[in-house]
Amino acid sequence: MSAFLAALRISRRDASRFKGRSALIMVMIGLPVLVITAVLTGAATTSVTPKERAVTRLGAADARLITFPYRAPVRQDYSGDSAYQPKSGTSQRPWTPAEINTLLPGRLLRYQTSLANVRLPDGFNQADVVEVDLRDPMTAGMRILEQGRYAAAPGEVTISPKMADLGVRVGDTLTLRRPDRTVKVVGVAENPNRPGILELLALPEGVLVHQNDGNSSGWLVDTAGPVLRSKVSQLNDAGLGVTSRAVLDAHKDDDSRGNPNDTRDLVQLGVVIVFVVMETVLLAGPAFAVGLRRRRRELAVISAQGGSPRHLRMIVLADGLVLGGAAAVLGVVLGIGPGLLVESVAARELDWSHGPADVPWLPVLGVAALGLVSGLIAAIVPAVQASRQNTAQVLSGRAAEVRGRARRPLLGIVLVAAGLGAIGYAMTRGQVTMIAAFVPFVFGMVALMPWLVQATSRIAARLPLPLRLSVRDAARHRVRTASATAAVMAATMGAVAIGIGSSSAYAQQEEQNVTVFPLGTTVIGGATEMDGQTWARLKDAVRARFPGTDIVTGHEATDAKGRDLWLTVPRTCEPACAQRFYDQPPIGGADLLAFLQKRRDPQAAAALAAGKAVAFSPDVVRDGTIELTMSDRDSDTIKERRRIRIPAVVSSGADPRQAGAMIPPQALAKAGLGTVERLLYTASPPQDERRMEADLRGEVNGNLYLNVERGKAEDRAFALLVLLGAALVLVLGGTFAATGLAAADMRPDLNNLSAVGAAPRVRRLVVAAQAAYIAGLGAAVGLVAGAVAGVALTWPMTRMGSGGMHGLLEGPGAIDVPWSFLAVVVLGLPLVAALVAGLFTRTRLVLARRVA
Repeated sequence: MSAFLAALRISRRDASRFKGRSALIMVMIGLPVLVITAVLTGAATTSVTPKERAVTRLGAADARLITFPYRAPVRQDYSGDSAYQPKSGTSQRPWTPAEINTLLPGRLLRYQTSLANVRLPDGFNQADVVEVDLRDPMTAGMRILEQGRYAAAPGEVTISPKMADLGVRVGDTLTLRRPDRTVKVVGVAENPNRPGILELLALPEGVLVHQNDGNSSGWLVDTAGPVLRSKVSQLNDAGLGVTSRAVLDAHKDDDSRGNPNDTRDLVQLGVVIVFVVMETVLLAGPAFAVGLRRRRRELAVISAQGGSPRHLRMIVLADGLVLGGAAAVLGVVLGIGPGLLVESVAARELDWSHGPADVPWLPVLGVAALGLVSGLIAAIVPAVQASRQNTAQVLSGRAAEVRGRARRPLLGIVLVAAGLGAIGYAMTRGQVTMIAAFVPFVFGMVALMPWLVQATSRIAARLPLPLRLSVRDAARHRVRTASATAAVMAATMGAVAIGIGSSSAYAQQEEQNVTVFPLGTTVIGGATEMDGQTWARLKDAVRARFPGTDIVTGHEATDAKGRDLWLTVPRTCEPACAQRFYDQPPIGGADLLAFLQKRRDPQAAAALAAGKAVAFSPDVVRDGTIELTMSDRDSDTIKERRRIRIPAVVSSGADPRQAGAMIPPQALAKAGLGTVERLLYTASPPQDERRMEADLRGEVNGNLYLNVERGKAEDRAFALLVLLGAALVLVLGGTFAATGLAAADMRPDLNNLSAVGAAPRVRRLVVAAQAAYIAGLGAAVGLVAGAVAGVALTWPMTRMGSGGMHGLLEGPGAIDVPWSFLAVVVLGLPLVAALVAGLFTRTRLVLARRVA
């Protein structure tokens, strides 16, 4: 025990003596701990339990009653969040306070909620409306007043802080649509669990009309005693949903939030832990190796005074314990604050849920232990090397680096072969199995890296002087070089594999995401209850927002009573089709057909005029006709009402991916159906869909929607950009750390170059070449390994439901290689690493101090 304590003291003294190297190691180990701790803390704070949300829903009340359209039994969970009526009842008579008090005696306070379109300084937007008397003590804590006062009369509202951030001030007058009225702002109050929500707070019926039961309304109840589960069941049988404070307090919250709860999560967590530890060890290992070379004289003196190889190993391992432990503690401490800060800012700006500060200590302590273990593992190889050094050679000043034994890469070959076999087995077993199969493959590539460094160093003799010096130094210190190169390789391999797999998945989705509209089509629709004047205002407003663009009108189907119908076109390839029908075919005339085809097709136009449907794919046509299935649009459950067949011809759309069919109104009229003009089409997508939809709702004062037909190209570009950012951090971080260590190690050689007359640019070129060699070799090997893994990953990512050898032989659903992304990762990142390393290299000669 005394030897261990002495080793810790020596390590602590050495860490404080070489502050730069110690800080570098602590950053490598502590940064993952900090990031993971921040993510865990932010996620736990964002995850709000029903008990934590109780105050914003109940205030100081004992229960919250939720009314429904019928007097029928209600089913709900313990919190009342998922209350519903499985069957409708016979009575729709609204509840009265007297009837409520016969079931649950107590003081009642009415509430109701809805949505409204409100004009803000930047245009119309949709806001939540909560109507309850917040001056009543029963609502204490539901909203936190920040400025002004609560609404005290009809026509007064208190706004949320997010609305104040958009420029609304106390005393302003706001214009609302649906309901149409103006209200005066008298205060600002925050929702503790939704600080970023757009919200208006008013008295009951101060903004909204009286809402019928079942339309987000009910009562808060202050009772003489707690509302227990038995009473909740009794109220459910009577037709009321209940949120009870006593039930929430008695329910034990699930403390496993964020923890794995099934085999899939365990496998994913295990693989993440393995790769995080491996990447940290590969990055921190070279720093420990350089520290060993700087301390070899000190360790030799300890050995000469009777220290055993075990003592030397203990001292170096103590370095990993001291630095890894300090990095883990700092990572946890510094990660909690940023996690809470980022979560609070994101909750306000992005309208996330927000709860009390919550640190999941069990996972966080596990992450800290992970950092400590990473430091110990990174120090293992230097510790073994320290125990093998020759004391006499070191003390005489003739000691060279303890090189690893020259072995054939047998272990690496075996692991790579095992990994390839596991990958082949996992190709039809799912993504989780595939990710687990990557583990031996990656470790095999890491084990091969020292051999690859030695093999590539044979070209050094043919290179110019700066490159020759860099490659030879990298080969001479191949333990350090192989570790850093393996870190770059692992990061590149992951980016390439996931890039190919995800790009292939997006390509397949784009193939399967067929639609009747060309890409870029904007569809604006209004509800059938719009009158003629409102529809005319909508058309004028849309034309004003798309000047110089063709606006084409379309129809929607109705039954004989004018009720909306939902049409679908079944495909004739059932049951083999993955998607068995096309939803809501467009209905219109020759102008709409020309819009969908981006050309004038006389034969298709003539068929449409004759009452025939125009199909854009042959998979909906059988015996010259298509089938239309009709169901109620507004029904909670889709109930098929009728099927009809319409003569059809096949033509092509503007896009090869277009499918489905277009229906002429006269064909529906022959079947006894009606149509109403309620759709607008344009080929110009707006820059901000949500903003334009809100503006149109407010200006037109109608219920409408706006959709844009987009492909998966934007999603694919965003996913690859995120991957590129992660690869940038890992590749450049690993390269710069290894290059900095190599430059410090090569300082005597660089000083010799300067002493014999080498220009400062030679020093820059040597260091830049070192960075290019490390990043280039790692990226090249990572490209090959990642391409193999990425192509294999396309099977589980693009083909579902095909297992065994049959699924393997069928091949993947799609293979899409993002060449530009690969070029940036494999060529661009090493080039950037070399340029930055050379740019920031010190060119001044550093005089060495003689040691007697």
